[in-house]
Amino acid sequence: MNDLDVKRINSLVSEPELKQIGHKIISGERVSPAEGILLFEKGSLSWLGALANYVREKMHGDKTYFNRNFHIEPTNICVFSCNFCSYSKLYAHKEEGWELTIDQMLDIVRKYDGQPVTEVHIVGGVHPKLTLAFFAELLSAIKTYRPNLHIKGFTPVELDYMFRKAKVSVEDGMKLLQNAGLDSLPGGGAEIFSPEIREKICADKVDGNGWLYIHKVAHQLGMHSNATMLYGHIENYGHRIDHMEQLRNLQDETGGFNTFIPLKFRNKDNEMSYLPESSIVEDMKMYAVARLYMDNFPHLKAYWPMLGRNNAQLSLSFGVNDIDGTIDDSTKIYSMAGSEEQNPSMSTSQLVQLIRQVKRHPVERDTLYQEIRDYSLSV
Repeated sequence: MNDLDVKRINSLVSEPELKQIGHKIISGERVSPAEGILLFEKGSLSWLGALANYVREKMHGDKTYFNRNFHIEPTNICVFSCNFCSYSKLYAHKEEGWELTIDQMLDIVRKYDGQPVTEVHIVGGVHPKLTLAFFAELLSAIKTYRPNLHIKGFTPVELDYMFRKAKVSVEDGMKLLQNAGLDSLPGGGAEIFSPEIREKICADKVDGNGWLYIHKVAHQLGMHSNATMLYGHIENYGHRIDHMEQLRNLQDETGGFNTFIPLKFRNKDNEMSYLPESSIVEDMKMYAVARLYMDNFPHLKAYWPMLGRNNAQLSLSFGVNDIDGTIDDSTKIYSMAGSEEQNPSMSTSQLVQLIRQVKRHPVERDTLYQEIRDYSLSV
């Protein structure tokens, strides 16, 4: 970006404090928490988008990443009752849910024999009878069957329960799962770290400090992970910035996070259905501020099934450089939450075309963002 482009971005705002923040960002300086809140409160969408796109292109150019992945959801039966959840069934009503055996989950893996998928994503409810030993056996079985398949599995909500049930420390539990075949952690279960918000929407599961500690231990073991934030419900901008600040601080310490994923609250079939969902303007503002604030996170991801295909394309102009994967199994977590895509599955050629339509550069990656194939010239 040349000096004229910088002047053009700053011409989009008149407030001196915003111009100052803009200069900091363009100069590569870190945004403070107070400045982050100001971005949300006073930044216009056009200015935030221009700044976020500047940062995105400085980091990645026009590259937009995706991967070939599939999901295994062992169960939707759960001992916890999160008010925003449309997915799980309480254990008292377990007959309404599902619970897969190890053989059934291996059958899902076998469906992809001969296909160039690189990742299986394992996440689900917290079932009291699915133990640490059970999941270690599952991981080992998958690795025995397909050794090169990257296993990204289990949120700290699941892990915390497994470890407490097995009476093992976080350190010992993570080592056990890593030795069994776990390669990395997804970003789920973070919601909002603020205790006052967590008390109202997910009071009975692992708290923010516990979530952060499990990821810290994973990083210390050489594992990478992702991080999420649930936005657009009862939180305010201060809560969002506090959440991102805690993640940014841990990333400064460990460097183990791959990507940050803002997750839009959906109000279908849950105890918070009375709340309106955030607008597309607010969604794009969230992505833009995330890209500007999370300066030490290499990647910013938008889940295309949650946003819908057109909005996912739009997000690529607001700091996003990853739109997740092919998700060939039509994962139930998305559709049951009221996502824009009720059958969230796209072929590789469809994903490539989606990215090309908005003049971006499709690149297939693995879980750790090693490039597998550049699709700039061919499908």
